[in-house]
This record gives sequence, structure tokens and C-alpha cells, in this order.
Amino acid sequence: MNAIAAAAAGILCVAGVLAVFAGLRRGWREPIRRRPGLVDGWVRLSRRPPGRRGRRRDLILAASLAGGLIIALITGWLIAIPLAPVLAFGVPYLLLLPKAHDVIMLEALDRWVRSLASTLSTGRSITDSIRTSRRTAPPVIADQLQLLVTRLNNRWPTSDALRRFADDLDSADADSVIAAVILADQRGATGASITLHALADSLQAQLKGRRLIETERAKPYIVVRQVTVITLIALGGAFLFNPTFFEPYRSPLGQAILAVLITGYIGSLALMRRKARHRTGERILIGPGS
Repeated sequence: MNAIAAAAAGILCVAGVLAVFAGLRRGWREPIRRRPGLVDGWVRLSRRPPGRRGRRRDLILAASLAGGLIIALITGWLIAIPLAPVLAFGVPYLLLLPKAHDVIMLEALDRWVRSLASTLSTGRSITDSIRTSRRTAPPVIADQLQLLVTRLNNRWPTSDALRRFADDLDSADADSVIAAVILADQRGATGASITLHALADSLQAQLKGRRLIETERAKPYIVVRQVTVITLIALGGAFLFNPTFFEPYRSPLGQAILAVLITGYIGSLALMRRKARHRTGERILIGPGS
């Protein structure tokens, strides 16, 4: 047995020495860098969003280009090739009502304030209530609220941390709410609970008014969408059953006139969207570094 163990040890030593020499002889090679291809160039040029949104956008672009090319081959309208992607991307975007970010922010702040008020009823302070509210934070303010809790854990004064929280949210509506929370923190537990409950009722009244405004703002968009769909159906039916109606647009002058008409319609939609965009108010909690 001793002879076998000695032989095995010798073999292992020799194998180790050979492995060391083999490792020393192997030179270091610089990692091969992949050259940017056409896909990378297209992503940078078109600012393609990642994931499913990017694939969906590329699919719509390819389908619209193919449709424009088919229309150009059938009708002779060369202008259909660039106009098809513009209509495929521009018209659906312009016919959607801009998102009411103020309503979304107020809903998130209302949930947060009610969470604070319910926690204060158990005898906790504003600071402890803020830490607890992080668990049920609305997604709109979840990241900013996490930063607020981190600052409080690092022994920031509550008022300073809340002011930085307001800077992170960068919203006039959030400023008024956070100013009330700062005031509630200075008034103590009993006064804070009363202040936050009054603030929650005020937020509900504001939300009711804002939602009513959004309902009224959506009505012109509904009418424009209906008119656009009816017009497209009528033009499509005329193209199928009476192709001679579009005969003047086959000439270069007719295609130029068609481009002007479509551009004017898209421009009117863009103007309507600009008018419907909500204007943000002026902030009141602006720190020295803002």
C-alpha cells in the first residue's frame, strides 16, 4: 500500500509541474470585442425602446412600409411609402388623450397621506409613520419614498428629508401635500392626525374636480376619433368601389396636394393635443440646491 501511495503522489506531483508549465506557456489574449452591427446602429439611430415595446414598434414600422409599398405599386402613389409609417405612428398617438399626470400624482399622494393618518392613530410619530408607509407605497412615488426613508434612517431632520422628497417628486401638487406633512410633524401627534385627516379630505375634493375636468377634456378626443374612423371607412369604400374618384391624385401635383392635406390634418391633431396638455403649476417648496 505504501508503494501505491508513493506512486500516486509522484504522479500527482509530475502532473502539477506539467500543469504549471502549460499555464506559463499560454499567453494572455485580449478579449474579442464584438463590432457593432446593423441592429446596434438601428437601435441608436431610432432610439428603439427595449423589450417588447421595441419589437412591437419595429413590427408596426415594417408592416406600414410594406403596406405603403403595396399601395404605391397598385396605385402609382409614391407618396404612400413615406406617409404610411407617419400615419401608422402619428395618428394613433395624436388621437389619444395625454395622460393626466396631476391626477395620477394626486391619487398616489392621497393613498400615502391616508396611510400616514391611519398609522398615526396607533400613537406613532410622523417619522415612524413614513417608514411604515413605505411598504404600501403607490408605484408612482415608491422610489422617491424609499429615498426619503433612507435619509430618515441616516438621521436627517424630518423637515429637511421631506423637502428633498418634494424635490425628487418635482410637482406643485406634491409640494402642497408635503408642506402640510411638515406642518403636521411640527404640531405633534394629536395635531398631526387632525391635519392629515383634513388634508386627505382636501385631496379627495381636488381629485373629484380634476377627474371631472379630465372627463370634459376627453369629449373632443372621442368626437375626433369617431370622425377619423368614419372618414377612413368612407375613403376606403370609395377606393374599392369607385377608384376613378382618386384618379387626380395619381399625378405629381395631385400627390403634392394630397401630402399638404394629410399634413394639415396631422397638424390640427398635434395642435389639439398641445391645447389639451395639462400645464404644471409653480412649486412652493424649492430648496437652495433646486
